[in-house]
Amino acid sequence: MTLAEDNGPERGGDDLLAAEYVLGVLAADERQIASRRIDTETAFARLVDAWEVNFASMAAAYATVEPPASVKTAIDRRLFASSAPTSAAPSAGFWSNLAFWRGLAAAAIAALAVYVALPFVNPPVSRPETRLVASLAADNSNVKYLAVYDAARHEVDLSLVSGERGTGKDFELWMIEGKNAPVSMGVIPAGQTARMAVTAAVQHKLAQGAVLAVSLEPTGGSPTGQPTGPVVAAGDLKGI
Repeated sequence: MTLAEDNGPERGGDDLLAAEYVLGVLAADERQIASRRIDTETAFARLVDAWEVNFASMAAAYATVEPPASVKTAIDRRLFASSAPTSAAPSAGFWSNLAFWRGLAAAAIAALAVYVALPFVNPPVSRPETRLVASLAADNSNVKYLAVYDAARHEVDLSLVSGERGTGKDFELWMIEGKNAPVSMGVIPAGQTARMAVTAAVQHKLAQGAVLAVSLEPTGGSPTGQPTGPVVAAGDLKGI
């Protein structure tokens, strides 16, 4: 059963599905199901819209990347070289050729799509794609987080999907690598979104795709340096 089909509370429901759709981490079949639901279910479409707004504040922190001029030149050469006129004075038939203009419009759309997608599929060598995402959840817990780790900024951005910490309690974020003891990344600030700095000692391990976990601790965090309360959410970091 896919996530798109399994919308029960144990998986986070439609809210988590909508968030993962916006992040682009769903498998192809799950994304198709979610896309159909956007077209047919108003409530689900509103959830997707809400998460797009929610993640927009995170995206605003990233500078726009201009592709090298050579990339556009190469795209123009591939798309338009074969359609160049062979004479200085083309005939009227050339300009009124419906097939030519349809082909040119299609090529322009393709060029625009490549240009827009370029920063994601071909980032600059000096700053490779370093963002990882994890859906944090656990059985018998209503606490759900979405975590985005950005190695370039040395930060983890967290969005609370559901759940509350309760009076006198705090959520604490942990990094778990294999069978090693959990490493605390700090108490998660209260609120729907939070941004947490990542220490140099943890950065390399997170880049390898470690597990993130959230435990319920006394106010101020674990007094022992290890989780003392239940793990209420966990998930693997994966590339976007």
